[in-house]
Amino acid sequence: MRNDLFEFIVLICHSRAKLTRKVRGRRIENAFSYLSPMDAKPRVGVLGGGSWATALMKLICNHQQEVHWWMRSEKAVDHIKSYGHNPNYIQSIEFDTNQIAVSTRLQDVIDASDYLIMAIPSAFVDQTFKELKPKRLDQKVVFSAIKGIINEYHSIPAHYLHNQIGIPENQIGLICGPCHAEEVAKEQLSYLTIACTEYKPAQNMAESLACRYIKTTTSEDVFGTEIAAVLKNVYAVAAGICHGLGYGDNFQAVLISNAIQELSRFVDAVHVVHRDVKTSPYLGDLLVTAYSPYSRNRTFGTMVGKGYSVKWATIEMNMVAEGYYAVQGIKEMNKKFKVEMPIMDAVYNILYDKISPVVEMRILADQLS
Repeated sequence: MRNDLFEFIVLICHSRAKLTRKVRGRRIENAFSYLSPMDAKPRVGVLGGGSWATALMKLICNHQQEVHWWMRSEKAVDHIKSYGHNPNYIQSIEFDTNQIAVSTRLQDVIDASDYLIMAIPSAFVDQTFKELKPKRLDQKVVFSAIKGIINEYHSIPAHYLHNQIGIPENQIGLICGPCHAEEVAKEQLSYLTIACTEYKPAQNMAESLACRYIKTTTSEDVFGTEIAAVLKNVYAVAAGICHGLGYGDNFQAVLISNAIQELSRFVDAVHVVHRDVKTSPYLGDLLVTAYSPYSRNRTFGTMVGKGYSVKWATIEMNMVAEGYYAVQGIKEMNKKFKVEMPIMDAVYNILYDKISPVVEMRILADQLS
């Protein structure tokens, strides 16, 4: 297992300390000077063809004259070029076909963009890069909108992008909620947090996504927000399982209040910096994923709680529930840190050890307070 989390954290801290020493009292000239000039608008491309990628494309199109979009499906690409909407996800979002350049050629999208938003489901990220072997990613700023673990390495996406793809750690960012793609499509007021160790790329991306119904904030806590984005899917599966078993709102409130404490313990053990987990990218993202009917992880958990097997729940949904893969990655990571995580363990036991949800949740209920 290639899980060099400590190395990644040290690299981030070293990079920031080095930058601070070099620029104290002067204007920051950072690693992004080879991109568009600082007063120019960076060109943004989107990688992925799912609901979240489609929603993010809608937002980026508010600010860019031309947006490049990569997806694997040639049929979907041809449909979008002809009819201006994604035939597979959120068909209500309509695009100006003169504004978007949608393609199955990954390298073309990379070369045409300064900033890339990666919204490929975590289960397919490593396969995509190994098959298509894209070049020059280390010359781009890459924002992960992946809400899961790269399971082949039990790695969060930022760590994977640095260690396996070779992107410098200060050119990696994160886009996180609380925000559902379906509500973006309906133009309902939503909030996004943009995290990057460098302020300027975070601010540029925040401006590229903000609009009348999207509020954006920036953060330096790439590692913490990404771990939280992974864990909230696990806890949403747990909430769904309990819902499927018939547990009520009272128990759900106790479950989620314990989940945020568990999340805080794990993130603090892995990456010790000051953060307030009661803010939107941590608690807010957890709440919307655990309670919303749009949450595929909650839906997946509900089906498991009602007696569906993992296989049949996945087939029935026809969508990826990131929490299924995430719980295995977190379980492996926690072998090193040994944080007390009864909710995560319960979800793992149900999904991977095939323990009865009825039995496992009864045991869990006795551990919560």
